[in-house]
Amino acid sequence: MNRLELKIPPVVVVLLITLAMYLTDKLVQWPLVSYPQFATTLSVIGLAVAVLGVWQFRRAHTTVDPRAPQASSQLVTGGIYRWTRNPMYLGFLLVLAGFATKWGNLAVVPWLIVYVLYMNRFQIVPEERILSAKFGTPYKKYLKQVRRWF
Repeated sequence: MNRLELKIPPVVVVLLITLAMYLTDKLVQWPLVSYPQFATTLSVIGLAVAVLGVWQFRRAHTTVDPRAPQASSQLVTGGIYRWTRNPMYLGFLLVLAGFATKWGNLAVVPWLIVYVLYMNRFQIVPEERILSAKFGTPYKKYLKQVRRWF
């Protein structure tokens, strides 16, 4: 299982989950009410949260490559990182939730859970392990102060 850690770029994971959700929507119908306006709002908020995360990293002149947390040059704890340790991943989750809301199909919702479980196990936990070793006490203090997702 460790072979999957930090291997698949999160954007690819999002694309694969989106494809799985789309196919599920076409193959299995557990209809709910579709809320296109709310779906758009969720997706726009999600994109904004993800972009803010990238912007904060760029502003701090540190890597945004999620496959190489060891290349981080500094700990980013300001801006959106005061509220969530993983704004890019949270943003992607909100975009996926927007798709689920637009399709109005309960059958696609489990894919949101798959996304969270995958990201926690194969992306976030390895990142936290590496960043804890690299930044030590300040990072461990940050872990206690700010939640992983929201």
